[in-house]
Amino acid sequence: MKKKKLGCIGGVLVVLFLVISLFGSTEKEVNIDTNVASNQVVSKQDNSNKTTNTENENSSNKNSSDENKEISNSTTTKSNSDDTKGMFDGYKLIEVDGGDLSGHREPNVVVDIGFGDREYWAFTNEYGQLVKVVAKKIILQDESTEPVNSKGRYYPDEAKVPGVESKYLDEGHIIADSLGGVSNAYNITPQNSTLNRHGDQAYMEKVIRNAGGCTDFVAIITYPDTKTTIPSHYSYTYTINGNVINDEFDNINPDKYNSRLESNSSNNKSSSTSTEGSNTTNNSSKNNNTTNESQSSSNNSEIVYWTPKGKSYHSTDRCPTLSRSKTILSGTQAQSGKSDPCDKCH
Repeated sequence: MKKKKLGCIGGVLVVLFLVISLFGSTEKEVNIDTNVASNQVVSKQDNSNKTTNTENENSSNKNSSDENKEISNSTTTKSNSDDTKGMFDGYKLIEVDGGDLSGHREPNVVVDIGFGDREYWAFTNEYGQLVKVVAKKIILQDESTEPVNSKGRYYPDEAKVPGVESKYLDEGHIIADSLGGVSNAYNITPQNSTLNRHGDQAYMEKVIRNAGGCTDFVAIITYPDTKTTIPSHYSYTYTINGNVINDEFDNINPDKYNSRLESNSSNNKSSSTSTEGSNTTNNSSKNNNTTNESQSSSNNSEIVYWTPKGKSYHSTDRCPTLSRSKTILSGTQAQSGKSDPCDKCH
């Protein structure tokens, strides 16, 4: 009976051990599965955080880039505005139609004389005289896209600035139509017609056209007094392919000026030739005198021969004419007192 009881107790213990073992294994698996799932969740959260952080960084960089771009654009705009403002200090900015034919100019103003979107700035002084024109870039006329007439002009006529009524003066553009300039009084001065059509002004415009334009264009216009509208001198400075060019010329007929230069040069040359000829004659006379003096000096120091009653002197005592004389004297010509040389021995 006792043995049977012990067997029952042992069986119960075995069953209990199996149950405990089975429960422990299941809990371990559950823990493992839980850990794996937890790790997966953490990993997913990490990836989600990384993605979120990356998106935030990209968004931040984009916003920073946009802000920098806006700041850069704002700075550039401000810089350009400051440059323009500085250039216009002391002047009133006004608008004048490019084809306005009035010859009147306001004092101390600045006007855009560039056709279309071009920015060519013209300045007047306190007397209403056009004294300066500047352009950062000269843009040539484009016949294919701009309204140009058969003569290559934007407008049929130019401003009637006082002085242009003279037959010797043209309505001269500071910046020509071909270079994108308009035709109002702020781009027109009374200019010598030959200078404007065939002279330095025309040549300068051709150089700029052939180069396809230029940069840093500055024109300075000078007047002989404060009342006239007719300039006395033009000064142009501009840059082509990095080379700074300066053209200076007076408001006169270059052909007449060159003709006067040639005439003066010819007169100077003639005067020089005459002087040289006179000097040559004087030198020749001087040389002849020197020769005569030399010969005279030579004759005075040379030993000659003569007879007391003879009329000539001789270069040698062996002269046949002396053979008949008993007395033969010798000495210098001066000592002989004879002026005629012997025909036979001289």
